[in-house]
Amino acid sequence: MPLSPSATRDLLARLGHQPKHFLGQNFLVDGNIVRKSLELAGITAGDLVVEVGPGLGTLTGALLAAGAEVWAVEKDRQLHAHLLETLVPIQPRLHLLEGDAMDYPLAGLPLAAIHDGRSDDAGGHRPPLQFKIVANLPYAISTHWMDAVLSGPLPERMVLMLQQEAAQRYVAKEGSKIFGAISIFVQSAYAVEPGHKVPASCFHPRPDIESVLLNLVRRPEPFVFPPAAKALIRACFQQRRKQLGSILRDKLPAASATSWFARLSAAGFGPQSRAEQVPVALWRDLAV
Repeated sequence: MPLSPSATRDLLARLGHQPKHFLGQNFLVDGNIVRKSLELAGITAGDLVVEVGPGLGTLTGALLAAGAEVWAVEKDRQLHAHLLETLVPIQPRLHLLEGDAMDYPLAGLPLAAIHDGRSDDAGGHRPPLQFKIVANLPYAISTHWMDAVLSGPLPERMVLMLQQEAAQRYVAKEGSKIFGAISIFVQSAYAVEPGHKVPASCFHPRPDIESVLLNLVRRPEPFVFPPAAKALIRACFQQRRKQLGSILRDKLPAASATSWFARLSAAGFGPQSRAEQVPVALWRDLAV
């Protein structure tokens, strides 16, 4: 169970720890939200789960109690030491790494762990990797971390505690001012299922804005953009007011540009369109 706000304050005081705003340290103090996170992720015994920023170990403990094997990465040295002393000795299914989630987006989860027991089918295809991510993501790294995860291998499901603004960008649709490159990358690989609103009162210290549990399920055939295509799409959104024909004139080979703009025209768009107007599926055509 999560600590109450007062118990959280007392524990932090005993540790001599002041929550660090730049690390997004808002500690969860609501057991219903912890249970909802596990419910949305469909956590069952034997699941392989990645957690980012375990903090005081509230979510970590719940994942372990549900029978999951957890790989967690904690940047704060003091909190890492606390978990190393109190949780690791009694939880052999916890693999705790001290480091930055941007350096270890999957918390050191070994590829061997997610390949074990999987054999190729009759057609020579290997089944998708089976692991999940359940995490409370600091706002400052959320988009860069997500971009790294979307480079693969892809988890089968992600349940992410995010500030509302970040979650809205990930699920934004074309035509919206917040539709951008990360919207395209996320929605090409994942379907969005119902999540859960999380009031600011569920945290200590209380953040200034509301949060949500974003519930993402890997598509049957997820599309992962290669680095060159990602860079091209980002360039288009960095110049949102310019027409795509103008932006891409010198960035695409003539044959590729002609082919892609023909697809856009067939769908009712064209070189005069702006990046935020073009649906996700057409951006995937740019990367093929």
